[in-house]
Amino acid sequence: MTRDEGRGRVALVTGAGSGIGLATAGVLAARGWRVVLADLNIGAARAAAETLGAEAVALDVTDAAATEAVFADVEARLGPLEALVANAGLIQPGDPPERLALEEFDRVIAVNLRGVYVSCVAAGRRMAARGRGGIVVTGSITASRTAPLHAYAPSKAAAVHMAACLAAEWGRSGVRVNAVSPGYVATPPVQAAIERGLRDPALLAEASALGRMVRPEEIGAAVAFLLSEDAAAITGINLPVDAGWLAGAHLATYGGLRPAR
Repeated sequence: MTRDEGRGRVALVTGAGSGIGLATAGVLAARGWRVVLADLNIGAARAAAETLGAEAVALDVTDAAATEAVFADVEARLGPLEALVANAGLIQPGDPPERLALEEFDRVIAVNLRGVYVSCVAAGRRMAARGRGGIVVTGSITASRTAPLHAYAPSKAAAVHMAACLAAEWGRSGVRVNAVSPGYVATPPVQAAIERGLRDPALLAEASALGRMVRPEEIGAAVAFLLSEDAAAITGINLPVDAGWLAGAHLATYGGLRPAR
C-alpha cells in the first residue's frame, strides 16, 4: 500500500470524533485521502481534524434532512465524495430484555440502522450518478454471534445485511459497498467498561485466536483496503477484523485455544 492511494479524493467518516471512526480517519488521511470527520460532537471532530489536517462537520445521522444538507455542502466545497465510512453508532448496556427500555432500543436502532441507511443513501445516490465510489459500513462481530445486547447486536446484523443489499443495488453503477465487523477493540466505551469492572480484558483477549484485542488503527487499515483499488473486485462482503475471535471463541468448550508451540 502506498501513502498516496487516496490521491486527494474526498472521504467522509461518520462518528469520527473518537474511537474507530477517528482511527479510520487517521489511516485514510495518512494514505492521501482528503478526509471529512463528521460527528454529533463537533468539538471532538474539530479537535481531531486539526491534528489530521482534515475537515470537520457536525452531523446527526438520525436527521435525514440535515444529513442530506451536510453531504451537499461537503461536495459543494470539496468536490465529489468518493468514499463514505458509515461508522456512527451507539452501544448499549448488556441488560436483559425485560429491563431494556424501549426508548433505549429505539435510540440504538435509530442510529445504528436508520442512521447508517440515511448516510449510505445520501452518499450512494451521488456516487451512483457519477458511476464510481466506495462505502464501508461498520458492523460488529455481534452481528454473527449471540450477545446480551438485544438492540445493538440486531442493529449491526441488519446493517451488515443492508450493506450487501446496497452492493447489489448500486454495483452496475460503479459503487462498491462492504462492511467491516470489528471484534473487541480498545475504544473509549470498552475502556470505560473495563475500568468499571464490567468487562475483563484478559477474557476478551483469551477468546481470540491471536490472544489479544484489536487496535483501532487495524480497523482503519481494513477500511482503507476495501476503499482502495486493490479491492476493486470486492463488494457485498462482511470482513471481520477481530483477532480471530469468531474463529476461536467456541473453543472454550474444548478446553480453550491451544497455547503457542
